[in-house]
Amino acid sequence: MLPYREVEGDLQFALFRRSDGAYWQGVAGGGEAGESPLLAARREAAEEAGLDGDFEFVELDARATIPVVHVTGEFTWGPDVLVIPEFTFGVRVDTSELTLSDEHTEYGWFDFDAAVKAVQWDSNRSALWELDHRLRHGKVRSA
Repeated sequence: MLPYREVEGDLQFALFRRSDGAYWQGVAGGGEAGESPLLAARREAAEEAGLDGDFEFVELDARATIPVVHVTGEFTWGPDVLVIPEFTFGVRVDTSELTLSDEHTEYGWFDFDAAVKAVQWDSNRSALWELDHRLRHGKVRSA
C-alpha cells in the first residue's frame, strides 16, 4: 500500500524503512482470516502508518507473489504453500505526518523517480509506476 499526496502540483509517495532489514518499501502486511485484500490494506495502513479513518484507496492492477519464507521465515502454512499473493493499493493522504509502528524506523516522502530508486522490491516499483501513471492520467479507480 502506497500513501501519496500532492504538494504544489507535485506527487509524493511515502515509503517506510523496515526495522528488520533497513530497506525502503510501501506499507506491507498479510491478510487475516476472512479479510479481503482491501480490508487488509486498510488495517495495515492504520497499524503501520496511523492512517485510521475514511481514506480514499486506489485499487491497482499490479500483482506479485512472494516466497513465503521471505515473509515469515518458514513454511507457515505447510510445505505446499510456497508463495503468497501481493495486492497493491494507493491511499490519498492530506498530511505530511504519519505514525510509525515498530516495523519501521522512519518514513520519508519521495517524488516518483526517487521512490523508484529507493525501494528494495521490483513489485514496489511496478506499483509505484502504475499509481503514478493512474494519478497523472486521470485513470484512478477507487477501491
